[in-house]
Amino acid sequence: MDHIVMINEFPAEEEFTYDKRIRLLKQRKLAQTKEKIEREGGLDEDDYGRVVAPDAFVFEPDPNHADGSYYGYEGWAHNYAKLLGEHPLYCDPLDAFVGRGFFFMTRRKSSLWNPDHPYTELKAAFDEYNIICGIGSDGHFTPDLRMGFDMGWGGILEKLRKFQQVNTTPENRLFYRSEIQVVEAIIAFLKRVSEEIAGYAERERNPCLRENLKEMSRVNLKIATERPGTLRECIQWMCWFSFFSRLYNRGPSGGQLDELLRPFYERDIAAGLIDDETAKFYIACLFLNDTRYYQLAGPDEDGRDMASPISYLILEAADWINIACNLTVRVHDNMNEDFFRTAVRFLFTNKNGWPRFSGDNSLVNGFMRCGYDQTLARKRLAAGCSWMSIPGMEYTLNDLVKINTAKVFEVAFREMTEQEEEPSTDKLWQRFEKHLTRAVHTTAAGIRFHLDWQDQNEPELICNLLSQGPVETGLDVTKSARYFNMCMDGAGIATVADSFAACEQRIEKEHKLTWKALTRQLELNWNDIDGEYLRQMMLHSERFGGGDSLGDRWAVRVNNLFTNLVREECLRYPGLNFIPGWFSWANTLEFGSRVRATPNGRRNGEAINHGANPTSGFRKDGAVTAMCNSIASVQPFYGNCAPVQLELDPGIAGNEEGVEKMVSMIRTILETGNTLLNINIIDKHKILQAHKDPSKYPDLVVRVTGFTAYFAMLSPEFRQLVVDRVLAVNGDDVA
Repeated sequence: MDHIVMINEFPAEEEFTYDKRIRLLKQRKLAQTKEKIEREGGLDEDDYGRVVAPDAFVFEPDPNHADGSYYGYEGWAHNYAKLLGEHPLYCDPLDAFVGRGFFFMTRRKSSLWNPDHPYTELKAAFDEYNIICGIGSDGHFTPDLRMGFDMGWGGILEKLRKFQQVNTTPENRLFYRSEIQVVEAIIAFLKRVSEEIAGYAERERNPCLRENLKEMSRVNLKIATERPGTLRECIQWMCWFSFFSRLYNRGPSGGQLDELLRPFYERDIAAGLIDDETAKFYIACLFLNDTRYYQLAGPDEDGRDMASPISYLILEAADWINIACNLTVRVHDNMNEDFFRTAVRFLFTNKNGWPRFSGDNSLVNGFMRCGYDQTLARKRLAAGCSWMSIPGMEYTLNDLVKINTAKVFEVAFREMTEQEEEPSTDKLWQRFEKHLTRAVHTTAAGIRFHLDWQDQNEPELICNLLSQGPVETGLDVTKSARYFNMCMDGAGIATVADSFAACEQRIEKEHKLTWKALTRQLELNWNDIDGEYLRQMMLHSERFGGGDSLGDRWAVRVNNLFTNLVREECLRYPGLNFIPGWFSWANTLEFGSRVRATPNGRRNGEAINHGANPTSGFRKDGAVTAMCNSIASVQPFYGNCAPVQLELDPGIAGNEEGVEKMVSMIRTILETGNTLLNINIIDKHKILQAHKDPSKYPDLVVRVTGFTAYFAMLSPEFRQLVVDRVLAVNGDDVA
C-alpha cells in the first residue's frame, strides 16, 4: 500500500516550536493545493482538505447492478468497507492529527441514481425549467458529533447491535447488517492506522516528531473503540469523522465548534494537560485537516451568549493557520460585544472572507413561523454555504435543490409573445405565475420521490450513526429523521425582477419600444439594428437594489409568489416542511448558460445574478445600505437564508474606527431582516494581478459564495465572477 508519510525529513537535532510547525504545515498545504490544481484543473468548490492520491492507489469498486455501478445498503456498505481496507494513510509528523483523504466515493461512481427507479416524467419539467432537483444528492444535513463523543465507535457498534434485536423486519435487518459492516470496518481501519503510525514512529529520527507520532498512535488506538477523553482525542475523532463522511459522499457540516470543544478544553486546562498555546495548535491542525462549516457564539437555549475562552482561541487558531476557512459568527441581542469586535478584526486582518455573520433574530423568528418553538429554533445552526440545520435532528437537502427562476421567466415570456396579440406585464406575470407554480410542484414531487427511494440508491450510512432516529428504528435517515425541513431555493430573482421592471418602465410607461421590438432583440441577442442602444436602455432601467425602485417592487412580488408557492407544498405532503430561500451557490454560470437574452439587458448565456444580490455592477456608488435593504425585503423568512454578498475595499479597515464602523454596519444589516452576511475585503489591484497569473498569489483566499477557496483553485470563469463583483463596487466596469 503506497502511503503518504513524511518521516525523516528533518535532522535529528532540529527543534520545533508550534509556530514553526504551523509555518511548515501551511507551506505544505500550499504545495498540495498547487498539485491539486495541476492534476485536476479549476475546482469551483470548497477546499475540503483533500490531498492528491498516491499514483499507485487505484480503487476499483465492485458493482452490484447490471449497469456496472453499485446502489443501496449492500452495494455501499460492501464497497465502503473495501475502500477502508485499501485506503492509504496520510501522515505528517508535524501535524497533531491524521485523517486527510483523497476523493469522494460519489464522484467515482459510473451512475449516481439507481436506474431501477426512474423519474422520467419529473425530469421533463426539471429540464424545461433548469431545476436542480436534489434526487440522489447527499443530504447536506448536520449530524450530532456529541453523540459520537459520548459513545465512541465501540459504543455506536453496541447501540447498533442492541436495536438489531428490537427491529427485525427484512428492511431493518438489511440496515443493521450494513451499518455494522461499516462500523466494524472503521474500527479495523483505525487500529491499522495506529499500528502503522507506531511503526513510523520507530523509524523517525527526530525525537520531537517521534514523540508526536507515538502520541498519534496512542490516540488513534484509543478512539478506535473508546470515547474521546481529551481535547486531542476529541479533535482526532472529529478529523476522522470528517474523513469517513467525506470519503463516503462529501459529508456534512460540523456544528457549534466552540461548544463541541469547550468541555474537553476546560477539563484539560484544569488538569494541567495542556495550555492555551497547545489548544490553539490543535484547533489550527483541525482547520488544516478539513474546511468544514462551523458556527461560533450565538445564544444558548435561554438566550445567553455561548462565546467562551475557546471561542477566541478558535479565531486565533484560524488566523494562525490562515487558510480557506468557513466560520460563522452568530449575531444576536445578547451578543458578547468584545467577541464580536474580535471576529471583525480577524476579518480585516486576513482579508480572507472569514468569518461571516448570521442574523439570529431573523433566523429564529423565521423558523418559528414553521411551527417550531424558540428553543429548537436556537439549536438550528449555520451549517453550510447558505443553510441552517439542527444537529442530529433533521434531514434537509439544504443547498441541493434550486429552481432557475430566470429560465421560468424565459419560458413564460416566449409563451406570452407567441400566444398573445397584445402582450403586457400583467399577462407576462400570469404566465410566470403559472410556470413557477408548475416548477415548484414538480420540485416538491421530486423531493418526495428522493425520500421514497434514496435508501435504495445511496443510504446515509455514516451520518445515520450520529442522527436521532435511524439506529433506533432501523431505517435510513431519509425515512426516520425527527424533522424533515426540506430546502427549496430559488435563483435569479434580480434577473427576473429587473426584466419585469424594464418591460414596465420602457414599454408601458415610457413607450420607448414595443413588445415586438423587444422580442426581436432578444431573439437576435441584442444584435439587430440599434440593438446595443436598446440593450443599454433596458440595462439602465430601475433595477432591484436601487431603493424603492420598480425593480425592488417586482422583486418583492416575485419573492412573495415563490415563498407562498413553496409553503403551499407543505399541505400536499404532510410531514414535510418545505422552506424557501434564495441562493444560487456556484450555479450562476450554469444557470445563466441555459437562459437566452432577457429584457434586463442580459445577453445569451450570461450569468444570472448571485443569490439574492442585485445584478452585479449596476450600482457603482457604494450604496451598501440600499442594497442590503433590498435583499432584506426579499427574505422568505421561514428559517433559511437569502445571503447578502458584500465586496468591500480594504481601505475601510485600517484602524479601530474601521472595526467599530464594520460592527455597526453588520448589526444594522442583520437587524433589518437579513439572515446571512458574506464579506470579501479585497484590493482590486491585487485580485486583477492574481487573475492574470494565479500562481503568483497561491495563498490568496476569497469568499466565492457561501464558501471560501484559494483563488488559484478556481476555474477562469469563476475567478472572473469574483473579479467582476470586486470591480463593480470599486466604480469600475466589470471585466
